[in-house]
Amino acid sequence: MEEFMQYYEKVYPQLYRTALYYMRNRQEAEDAVQDAVLAAYEKFYQLRDKDKFAPWIMRILVNRCRKRMREWFRKEEDIAEVSISQEPDFATSSAVKQVFWELKEEERLIVALSVFGGYTSEEIAGILDKNHSTVRSRYRRALQKMRKKLEV
Repeated sequence: MEEFMQYYEKVYPQLYRTALYYMRNRQEAEDAVQDAVLAAYEKFYQLRDKDKFAPWIMRILVNRCRKRMREWFRKEEDIAEVSISQEPDFATSSAVKQVFWELKEEERLIVALSVFGGYTSEEIAGILDKNHSTVRSRYRRALQKMRKKLEV
């Protein structure tokens, strides 16, 4: 338990920021992080290389967020009704937020993991189970889309 907590304390801010940007709702983000942490704690003994804790738990979080999003759509709730928290630590410009949410889901996730989580393209590739050059090109294209829309 103590070893798990040491690793968890280092990555919690990244987990929460990623979940918040993915879920667009503070309570849902907290629930997703809690679900991911519980699942990670239960399987922590299976993690052989503890240095890979951060990408491992981030992958669990991403899967939990996706599952929650699918449940929302199954319930036919309007996802646009869910509003993002107005905390200044996460974004100060409403224009940037709007453009960010206009990206495709995978593009948002890659940008969020890179910018807010601080992960490299190789780490993101491991989390998403994709080639790192694919991740780099999608990241670059997503930023270009954002720049283009913000210039208008």
